[in-house]
Amino acid sequence: MTTVTSQQTKLTLRLDQSLIEGAKRYAAEHGSSVSQLVADYFVAFAARPEKRVPKRDDWLQELDPMTRKLVGAAVPKAGDGALQEDDYKAHLRRKHLGAQQLP
Repeated sequence: MTTVTSQQTKLTLRLDQSLIEGAKRYAAEHGSSVSQLVADYFVAFAARPEKRVPKRDDWLQELDPMTRKLVGAAVPKAGDGALQEDDYKAHLRRKHLGAQQLP
């Protein structure tokens, strides 16, 4: 149990009545108060190392460089949700034949 030694300020929390009653029971069973439970929680929460919020494309950086080059290689036609075999073949023609695409 952590004891707060600095100047204390009142904090009002709005919680469900059953939650408050459960917290009071728990505190009494453990020789504490609800205020001390909340203070201990805040101290423990503040002591946790800060976690970096992952960005949308972070997963790309974790890929092997060769695999990363393949991401987006076979993109479906605009408006089509499913990748089609023709899309893949067109991609291969562009990749390997460049401007000399065969029909």
